[in-house]
Amino acid sequence: MSLVPQLGMVELFVLAILALIVVGPKDLPRLMRTVGQTVNRVRKMAEDFKSGFDEMAREAEVEEMRREIEALKKETVDDTTLIKELRETSQAMENPVPSTGDRLPRSEGA
Repeated sequence: MSLVPQLGMVELFVLAILALIVVGPKDLPRLMRTVGQTVNRVRKMAEDFKSGFDEMAREAEVEEMRREIEALKKETVDDTTLIKELRETSQAMENPVPSTGDRLPRSEGA
């Protein structure tokens, strides 16, 4: 939906005749040049606004991605710590328990 109304050939012709009558043939080229420059400035401002808005949206997306990466890093660190603990437990289970049979008092019945 455009904010500027669509003008047909008839409307443009009526506007041209009206401008010729109101401004006069002498000043009409200067008026058209001024109108053209103003339209170009408005277009440039709209383009700058849109590009600024797009840049803010990109920055917001980058910030969100940075947060997600930080969360993944934290999960990775947690997983690494868990793996290290599991390895230590596994190694402790693989090491033989020292024999303490010689240190136990012998029962009289044996």
